[in-house]
Amino acid sequence: MVPTNLGQVAAFDKDGVVILEGSLVLSSTANVSKDDLGALVKAIEASSEKGPLPPIRTYLAGTGRALGTERYALGPDAFRRALETLGKSDFAVLTDAIGFTSGAEVMLARYANQGKSGGVLVLVEYPTPQLAEQHIHHLEEMLPAGAEEAGTVIERKGSLLSVVLSPSSVEYAKNLREAVDYETQVTWNEASQTATDPPITSIMVKIFIGTGVFMVAAVVLGIAFGGVRVVTKRFFPGKVFDRQNQMEVLQLGLSGKRIDPSDFY
Repeated sequence: MVPTNLGQVAAFDKDGVVILEGSLVLSSTANVSKDDLGALVKAIEASSEKGPLPPIRTYLAGTGRALGTERYALGPDAFRRALETLGKSDFAVLTDAIGFTSGAEVMLARYANQGKSGGVLVLVEYPTPQLAEQHIHHLEEMLPAGAEEAGTVIERKGSLLSVVLSPSSVEYAKNLREAVDYETQVTWNEASQTATDPPITSIMVKIFIGTGVFMVAAVVLGIAFGGVRVVTKRFFPGKVFDRQNQMEVLQLGLSGKRIDPSDFY
């Protein structure tokens, strides 16, 4: 099928048209005009659930790819069917080792080497590089006999595994794996700051300011406490602070004069 600009993704041939619009797939016969198909897409656009397409499809190498041979698999049945349509059913033994239950996604496409048979590129993406490293060993153990000598070598780059099934040559398989458009990036999104010591002048200024604030606070609180005491004694003499009936005076008796407590008020 040949791609066309209808909906999110669309393709057509002499028998019909298939259009992807969000979560909906539209299928039509080929004798419908493009304007009518555009009106249909616009009518169902509001009710379709939109989301990004699997990014693994963009990793496929562009040079030499046979148009319309791209296959996407999110489960074992789809993977076996994709191998069958691409003529590689003998590699169906890899299905159980891929690890679809671990969140693996697979993309396949047939490639031609200067017009001749080149091979089928298989990309397997995992949620983490650790899962990819784990499953690459399982897949290598399940490869058919003689496949590795023919150039069917599994290579890992980050979370992506790439392998060329039945390549025309070992060199072609290597070049095709290197042409995969996949790059890993490490992003540090945690806020960071550089710790530096402030200048000595700034430290001294802050010390003097802090000391001055405490001194002023001490003076203000002392005046306030003394003022309240004086005012209380003036307006309430002998009732709050200097209550004579609750005051005791200890006398050593060094003189014959008796001390009057009221002399200390």
